[in-house]
Amino acid sequence: MALIGRLFVILFAFLAACLVAGMIVVGAVLFPEFSDLGAGPVDQGALNILVGFGFVFISGFALLPAMLVVLITEAFYVRGALTYALGGGLVGLACYLGLVPFDTATLQFEGIVRRHLEIMTGAGIVAGVVYWMIAGRNAGAWREPPRPVKPPPPLPSHSPSPPAP
Repeated sequence: MALIGRLFVILFAFLAACLVAGMIVVGAVLFPEFSDLGAGPVDQGALNILVGFGFVFISGFALLPAMLVVLITEAFYVRGALTYALGGGLVGLACYLGLVPFDTATLQFEGIVRRHLEIMTGAGIVAGVVYWMIAGRNAGAWREPPRPVKPPPPLPSHSPSPPAP
């Protein structure tokens, strides 16, 4: 029963981390437009749609690498925040490199944009920390047996005894 509850916590933490990463990616990609003072106010409806697409994009591409990191940390009881930040950075890096063409003849990625690589890696790091705050701090705790309930302390000798059933 504890495993089923843990799976729901992991799913919620993954979705929250993807939402934060999507907001970071959209904000960082649109930052040059935000910094232009002559552009006027930002349309909130369009921004919400972009954040939604960022969330779907990040959650779709990050699902398998992130679940691999979750499997490793749950299996080995890894609970350190730095581990999740590093794992999130690796997931962000994998998501970006999954979109860049790879030349098999030269064994090199073609057309890497350094700014985009930094944005995706940074968003992965923040997403890893968000995941740690929600679910990573208790990684592997579902396998521990529940603590036994201590019996109540004995009644003092001068107190009346409880009625017999």
